Amino acid sequence: MKNKLRIIWNIPNVICYFMFIASSFFVFSNIKELEEVGRLTIWFITLLLLLFVSLFGSYRISSWIKEGKL
Repeated sequence: MKNKLRIIWNIPNVICYFMFIASSFFVFSNIKELEEVGRLTIWFITLLLLLFVSLFGSYRISSWIKEGKL
């Protein structure tokens, strides 16, 4: 049962990391265009928030595993 819970909690976390990587690729490949339309700052803030959510999710899952909840 605990293995299923680990998988269930890890799938959204992995998807979040993939979203961060894809968004980073988009931002860095279109940096000039985003700067021209004035949206570069918003995209960088979004990237930082997405990275924070991903890292916090990983930390939370690892702490639950250490506590024996997962």
